[in-house]
Order: sequence, then C-alpha cells, then structure tokens
Amino acid sequence: ARAAASSRSSLPAAMADLDAAEDAAKELLGIMEAFPRFKERAVDPLHPEGERGALVFRGPLKLVQTVSKLTCASKASTVGDRFKALLSRSKWVRQEELEQALDGADGLDGLDGRLAAYDPAREYVAVVVAELQRGPACWHQVGGGHPASIEDSGPWLYVLDHGTSRAGRRPGFSYTGSLRPYRVSPRRPVAEGILLPDYAADGDPRAEQAAPARSTPPVVSAAQAEKLRAVCRMGREIVDAAHRVIKPGVTTDEIDRVVHDKHMEFGAYPAPLNYHNFPKSVCTSVNEVVCHGIPDMRQLEDGDIVNIDVSPIFDGFHADLNETFCVGPGVTQKKKDLIKASHDSLMKAIDACKPGFFYRDVGGIITSHINGCGFAVDKTYCGHGVGEYFHCAPNIPHYAGNKAKFVMKVGHCFTIEPMINTGTWKDVHWADGW
Repeated sequence: ARAAASSRSSLPAAMADLDAAEDAAKELLGIMEAFPRFKERAVDPLHPEGERGALVFRGPLKLVQTVSKLTCASKASTVGDRFKALLSRSKWVRQEELEQALDGADGLDGLDGRLAAYDPAREYVAVVVAELQRGPACWHQVGGGHPASIEDSGPWLYVLDHGTSRAGRRPGFSYTGSLRPYRVSPRRPVAEGILLPDYAADGDPRAEQAAPARSTPPVVSAAQAEKLRAVCRMGREIVDAAHRVIKPGVTTDEIDRVVHDKHMEFGAYPAPLNYHNFPKSVCTSVNEVVCHGIPDMRQLEDGDIVNIDVSPIFDGFHADLNETFCVGPGVTQKKKDLIKASHDSLMKAIDACKPGFFYRDVGGIITSHINGCGFAVDKTYCGHGVGEYFHCAPNIPHYAGNKAKFVMKVGHCFTIEPMINTGTWKDVHWADGW
C-alpha cells in the first residue's frame, strides 16, 4: 500500500518535470531559429558538407533549463557569443547513428520524416534531449540557413501592434490561409547624408498629418512635376532591382535588403521605413496578403506570387509604385489571371484620367472589369494623393458606388492601386497590425 501511494504521488512531479523540460527545449529551439546565421556559424562547422544528421544537445533537466535561461537572457547578438554554453555541450550525430543515440526517448515521432526530407544545403535538424526521472524526452525542429549577405545578428523577432512591439513566439491568430508571419530582422541603418522625414525617429508623420494637403488635393507646378517624374523613375529602377532577385528560396528580408541598399545608392529615403512604425523599407505581400506585408525570414516558394511596393523620397518628393511577380514556374493559372486582371483594370482606370473626371468614378471602371473576370475588389484600401507627402488628398476607392470627393485637375498627382482578391472583398488584419 505504501509503494502504491508513493507511485501515485510521483506522477504529478513527473508531469511537472516534463512540462518544464518542454518549455526549456522549445525556448532553445526558438532562439536557434531567431538567429539567421545559426546554421552557417554553429551547425555547418561540426560536420562534412552534405552529411545528413542532427545537432543534438542532451543533458539532465537542470542543465537544459540552465542553458536555455543563459542563452535566452544573453544580450549577445552573434551566434558564437550567444550560443557558447549550448554549443560547448552539443554534438553532431550522423543520421545512421541517431536511432541508437536517442534510443528509448519520448518525442521521436516525426523525426525520421524530418531527417529524410530536410535539405542539408539550406536547412538543419536540431534535437534537444532532457534526461528525466521517467526517462529521456526529446524535441526537434528543422531550421533554415540564410544567405551570407545577411549579417550575423539577432535575435529576429515577430512584429506586433503596428510595429511598436516584438515577440519571441509567433502570435496566435485565426489565419485565413496557409501563410504565416515569420521572424523579422532588426531595422537597417540609413546612410549618413540622406535627408530623414520627421517620422524616422519616432514613427509619427506629424507634418503629413497637419498639412492642408490631407483634406485638399495639392496642385504641383511644372518644376515640381519634373521632380515627381524623376523620383518615380527611381522607384521603377528599385522595383526592377527587387524583381531580379525574386526566385524560390529567397527570403522577403533579402528583397528588403536589396531595396534598402538601392535607396542608399540613390541617396533616397525609403518612405515605409518607420512610417507609423512600419519596420522595413518595402512592403512584400505574398499570396493572400493584400498589402503592407512585412519582409521576414520566410523563403519564397515555387508557386508563390509576391507584390513589391516601394516609395522612395528624393529631393522633397515621394514616388509610390508596386508590381506583383510570379515566383518560379509553378504559379497556377488562377494566380496569373488575378495578376492580369489587376493590371488591366489599372490600365483602364488610367486611360480614363483627365481634367474634369470624377475620382469616385475610377472605382466603377475597376469594379466592372474585375467582376467580369470573376474576382473581387478589396474595399479596405484605396489610392491616394502623393507628392511632398506620402499620403494626401484625394482618396481614390477602387470599388463602384463610393462617395469620393473632388474632380481631377491639371497638377494633381495620385496613385491608383487596385487590390484584387480571388475570394471575398473582405479582409482581416494579422496581429502585426499591418
């Protein structure tokens, strides 16, 4: 009877140990994922190129907890410094030796599949094993490598609340499709000598919000129109530079790096950067993301479509232009039809623009074409005035029956940017707020 009672009392303690081990292991695996150069700096030096296997960290619960706390609490920003404690107690185990090394451990389900499927050239497998009173338990994941152009700096975190906060774990959310947010790199610096907008430091575009142009469309002079044409040509070159690197396996963060560097080369400021706390220099909207997608660690896949939206500021004026590109040969015909319908509706709307034309009628032209193609016009976002300010009057909805004010006049400068959905016109905001 005493033995049975002792056995029952040990069950809660064993479960508590398992929960504690799981928390520590997941924290470690998460912080590995948060450093984009972890594979190249920590895993690759441990094994011959192309050899299949896993990085294994194993120890008693107390050791796993201690290493997890040390690694997560550290302020070091490079892989070598941040993971010193972990790597000193980890080893590379070849795939054919893993079964014996992990014999008897709980949590092995799915590991064989990960080992068989991962690509050693661009991915790694990591395993954390905690030795518990009930026996060893393990947790594992596949992590990705990233181009050498990415600085060895971390951790990369998830963006929340319009860019005002960050999180180490992906936020829970009822996503409408298969796409998920990934970790976002630290903010890229702006070269010295580039004129900064008022929001560059604190995210608040005070001048734009206070300008009369917010309520009345500004009229630009001939000299100002030439400046606008120049910055728009610059924007086109930046979009083309982004297009040249788009292919499966490239992260949207890498696209942001190319776009940011191109702005620096031109001596221009990327208007999205810290505008209302947006964390990046370009919007990269993939698949079901309508707009304002934040560049992150996710690698583009064959069959994706991605919209690149750039807005350089140069010589006191803004451009604002975007284009949607196909990734790889696997893009479906429906996605291609969506891109063409969006483009053609834009061209029809541009053809109608002339002095005296009502801004409210732009939406009718777009909607008529889009509905005929079997798609839906998103009603949340609209075109807008652009020039000395990133966003100003007029607002130009893309859907029919809107009540937009004003008529077009000589000297007005504005965007028309129809956002078209394959399903409903409605949308939802992710936890990042964008």
